[in-house]
Amino acid sequence: MNAPFKLRPYQQEAVDATLAHFRKTDESAVIVLPTGAGKSLVIAELARLAKRKILVVTHVKELVEQNHAKYQSYGLTGGVFSAGLKRKESHHQVTFASVQSVSANLDQFRDEYSLVIIDECHRVSGEETSQYQRIIELLRQQNDSLKVLGLTATPYRLAMGWIYRYHYRGFVRGEDDKPFQHCIYELPLSYMINRGYLTRPELVNAAVAQYDFSVLPRDRFGEYAERDVNQLLSKHKRVTRAIIEQVVELAAERQGVMIFAATVEHAREVAGYLPEHETALITGATDLKDRDLLIQRFKQRQLKYLVNVSVLTTGFDAPHVDFIAILRPTQSVSLYQQIVGRGLRLDEGKQDCLVIDYAGNHVNLHHPEVGEPKPNPDSEPVQVFCPGCGFANIFWGKTDGEGLVIEHYGRRCQGLLEPADGVQDERPQQCDYRFRFKECPHCGAENDIAARNCYQCHKAIIDPDDQLRDALKLKDAMVIRCAGISLVADGSKLKITYHGEDGEELGESFDFSKPGQRAVFNKLFGRRFANSQAPKAFSSADEVLELEALLPAPDFVIARKQKHYWQVQERVFDYQGQFRKANEV
Repeated sequence: MNAPFKLRPYQQEAVDATLAHFRKTDESAVIVLPTGAGKSLVIAELARLAKRKILVVTHVKELVEQNHAKYQSYGLTGGVFSAGLKRKESHHQVTFASVQSVSANLDQFRDEYSLVIIDECHRVSGEETSQYQRIIELLRQQNDSLKVLGLTATPYRLAMGWIYRYHYRGFVRGEDDKPFQHCIYELPLSYMINRGYLTRPELVNAAVAQYDFSVLPRDRFGEYAERDVNQLLSKHKRVTRAIIEQVVELAAERQGVMIFAATVEHAREVAGYLPEHETALITGATDLKDRDLLIQRFKQRQLKYLVNVSVLTTGFDAPHVDFIAILRPTQSVSLYQQIVGRGLRLDEGKQDCLVIDYAGNHVNLHHPEVGEPKPNPDSEPVQVFCPGCGFANIFWGKTDGEGLVIEHYGRRCQGLLEPADGVQDERPQQCDYRFRFKECPHCGAENDIAARNCYQCHKAIIDPDDQLRDALKLKDAMVIRCAGISLVADGSKLKITYHGEDGEELGESFDFSKPGQRAVFNKLFGRRFANSQAPKAFSSADEVLELEALLPAPDFVIARKQKHYWQVQERVFDYQGQFRKANEV
């Protein structure tokens, strides 16, 4: 049957990319499309083209219903398996289901499925016991060539980073195992906005006092405890009132306002400052019937303000929303994008969507992150070219006033190298250039700084914690936390002084007129010069002195006592472990 919808060009490209990928391989894949790009149409078209059984799963009943409705609009019949929708049909060729209902009824899914499509796939964790993984494992038992496709607007998870490994434009996202192997199609938010597919967000800095959540402790995901947030907010009720007064003032010419509160207690306070007859409050505890009724009244514009706590970030579609007020902190770029995405759908007469962040989240909506946890609040995405293959990496880092990269936290080049000419069916290999590395004492290979065994010779690499612990036990050893280095040149000789945080000093010299000593210095420092962005082989002491500012300092220096002086034995770079580094709290 002919499709009732004409796919937009990028939607057709996403479908074509999927077909091309799965013709070549069974490895899992991800499509990245911004919120409002019409993922449900891509799903419907793939389901329409499928010849064998497929399962479409997601985490909320609204998305199950939405995806099913798009498929049915083709004049085709699909099943729905969702307790929330009071339907449990699994005999159709295409079944739209909630992950919770399928994982609770696995015995009903023992048929042979050819494809699983996961909507909002950033929710898939790497845990083998998770609901998604259990479903995939069961279906693989029936069909070992099962295809798994994920769709998301935000392909990253807190504490994991990117959810896939290989990107079709030729780079790698991290070295760890990921829930998905390949990103096969991606469209940036700016493309959608510039071509009129989405409403332009008008990002405005709050003109009144903001909340300062930075004083609160965070958990391992960078988030705040609800109790701590409530305590802080209870001390700033005047701030909340001032914020809501500004929201009401700015909303005078707006059609629909969504306010994202930090906690249930906070949401109730926020709702209390808004016009009662125009406001709905929805939390996780709101009765489902009441929730559906309130959402319908908001969509029909009987209500103007919709206050919620973490329940309307996905699966909610009200195109008339043209004002988003963010009053909650989050370290999750994914959540932030989902929140803003609620206001970016097109609607008649809608010019833009006003977005005001009152929580100081500082997220760049168009270039949100580099997929790894932010090492510190001052970090920003920086471009670092690989000296080995020339690939333009994006890492967290810092720049000077002129925009030059002065520091970055990348470990390994993300570039993919194509197989040599004539080599068939071989996957592109990740460039092996490492900006930060731990050298194998047995074969000299450069390994990741967290490696326990050498990837080349497979022998154990000395753990820096063991190294430091052993040295601290020795009476004739000195260990300093190095806070910096200074250099002095005397003819062909270069003296390096390592400065400990408590004023201790250790020193060593290299004579550049002797090839052996020059080679040792270049092996120690030249490869790490300028964060390894521009490794250098120095030929003279004066040459090193001219570029002293770009020479790295080790984190720890270990020396042993020799009659009348201390001889440096080890320099520990890029340390990660239990011991505190210099000037750390």
